[in-house]
Amino acid sequence: MDNETKITAEFDKENSEVCKFTVDRPVYAGKIDIRNREQAKGIPLAEKLFQIEDVAEVSVYGAVVVVTRGVGKDWKEIGKHVGAVIRDYIQAGMAPTEEQMRASLPDQSVIRDKVLELLEMQINPGIAGHGGYVELIDVRDNSAYIRMSGGCQGCGMADVTLKQGIERLIREEVPEVWEVFDTTDHAAGKNPYYEPAK
Repeated sequence: MDNETKITAEFDKENSEVCKFTVDRPVYAGKIDIRNREQAKGIPLAEKLFQIEDVAEVSVYGAVVVVTRGVGKDWKEIGKHVGAVIRDYIQAGMAPTEEQMRASLPDQSVIRDKVLELLEMQINPGIAGHGGYVELIDVRDNSAYIRMSGGCQGCGMADVTLKQGIERLIREEVPEVWEVFDTTDHAAGKNPYYEPAK
């Protein structure tokens, strides 16, 4: 089982100190955000991750492990250790079962209502001055799917707006949402010169 575990690493485009490790199976039922070793006590996966030198913060939700490193440290070494810890954790049989994962999921309609209220009360009024609008398309499990329109569709800064503004705010205000996905076709719309921000 351990040998079959696949883990992909994705660096944060806006913050080089952050890396998201996506595992091919759930590693935690629920969501945890841990800022230091003290907070990690009693959570085996987090305890092991904080034993890695230069790990500064850890977030775990479902099949995703987000690690923040110390400033200027080398991801090559840290990443190897993170992968090894996750594989050992799974091999030890500590990952949640499918039943445990299902039991940890909150009611979808509650999440949907919270996200809709946040879009209506805070996010859309904030981007309306730029002619933008964000619509909630769907909520599945702990993921929200949105679509941008108006000035946001085709804007070269749309993915920065999503990651630094919209996604951050949704995850802070609605902690049941673990990930936010943009379903917008940015190649269409009124801004034909769209290129994703680097």
